[in-house]
Amino acid sequence: MIDGFGFQYLLPLGKGTLWTIALCATSGILGSVLGLILGLAETSPSRVARWLSSIYVNLIRGVPVLIIIFFIYFGVPLLFPGIDIPGFLTGVIALTGFVGAYMAEILRGSIEAVPKGQNEAADALGMGYFLKYRSVIMPQAMKIAVPPAINFLIALVKDSSLITVIGFIELTKAGSVVSNLTSDPIATYLAVAVIYFVICYGISRLGRAYETRTGIRSDALRVQKPLRLAGIGKSK
Repeated sequence: MIDGFGFQYLLPLGKGTLWTIALCATSGILGSVLGLILGLAETSPSRVARWLSSIYVNLIRGVPVLIIIFFIYFGVPLLFPGIDIPGFLTGVIALTGFVGAYMAEILRGSIEAVPKGQNEAADALGMGYFLKYRSVIMPQAMKIAVPPAINFLIALVKDSSLITVIGFIELTKAGSVVSNLTSDPIATYLAVAVIYFVICYGISRLGRAYETRTGIRSDALRVQKPLRLAGIGKSK
């Protein structure tokens, strides 16, 4: 006899939720590091670095993340027999590459949004490339990058549901399993939707709290007195 959807099925949904959070947190952190490297490469004086990073970013952004997941899970074992990539690792690799490309563009745009006068002022003070970026450019660029990065993180949580196609039991797959057990897809997927909403809403509230605390607004960003972030030019 098939039972209807009940509280006893919240446990498998909770386990799926934890896997979704772990997947998004891991790929989000690793992807942000990759995006930072690529974003700096895209704005570096090196033509080779700009060229290589641009190829990667345009390639990944031009391919659906679902195809990337299929390639890693099914394609890599065919190209390299004997290699078996688990579902969680597949998701981390695919989403990390996906996050890295988009975070690179977010960071590139944020760096370019810093007024050019700050670059010129740092050069006039004799600051080298690394000191200029560490003390002047990046503190301002990171503030600008946070609001769009929060929005992208919300999209990442929803895109992580695509991992279900390879059988990994994250939240969406857990919902599918529970739906088959209960024959009550409406209640099951409504519960899944509520869980996704809670996660995404929590992320958005954290982002809004950060904007409020730092005085940043995603629709009107202004950077004032940037050199003071580096302890330069303090008024007496």
